[in-house]
Amino acid sequence: MLIRRRLHPAAVPAALLSGLVLLSGCTLPGDGGQESSSGGSAPDARVTSPFRNPDGTRPGLAPVTAEDERARARTLIGALATKGRGPRTGYARDAFGHAWLDKADGVPFARNGCDTRNDLLRRDGRELRFRDGSDCVVVAMTLDDPYTGATIDWRKQKAAEVQIDHVVPLSYAWQMGASRWPAAQRVRLANDPLNLLPVQGRANSAKGDSGPASWLPPARSVRCAYAVRFAQVAEKYALAVTAADRTAMLRQCGG
Repeated sequence: MLIRRRLHPAAVPAALLSGLVLLSGCTLPGDGGQESSSGGSAPDARVTSPFRNPDGTRPGLAPVTAEDERARARTLIGALATKGRGPRTGYARDAFGHAWLDKADGVPFARNGCDTRNDLLRRDGRELRFRDGSDCVVVAMTLDDPYTGATIDWRKQKAAEVQIDHVVPLSYAWQMGASRWPAAQRVRLANDPLNLLPVQGRANSAKGDSGPASWLPPARSVRCAYAVRFAQVAEKYALAVTAADRTAMLRQCGG
């Protein structure tokens, strides 16, 4: 999708005409623009600080490096309630709804005619290619993986090379209280773009259902940002975290 805004030359000072920049790109609802990832591990200049992406509709995970934002991160993380992980008894992926459900009301991108997985690939991928006749199903793209810093030239034939990570794993949420939630709330958590990042498949598999005390992104530059995103999801859904996880998150942001 290419958007062009034409201005009559008389309406623009001549000195500015040479400086006009044509912006192009296909955006998803809620995309508020782009932000440099200065100091980031991935080269994609579109990646966004979690503090500038409160609904998860903007791409990537830019490092949190400014001291005022790191202090803000420590305040956010420090306010999280803590408790021990409960039993995993009764957990099943289906308890959070059919995977990548487009009908998860109450979250961005819901009911847009495209499933959650493809919404996230469109949000974070570059150089997107779609299945013939579709503006939804991504069959090829370039992904700058926030967890490892690797650039992945992805093709649908090897789908598992890119997986969608639940930042707060669904099993973790189940053990921290989601087992008692209404089904609709679990479906929201599973499809909320705030809780979802396309990442290298091997990194996602290594993470499993770990909290931050047991697993952090290999790319050290995004560990505070990852902790912030984990905390944002926990705060939004009123989830406690373990004391060890809160301590680990604080440590990543200088606490």
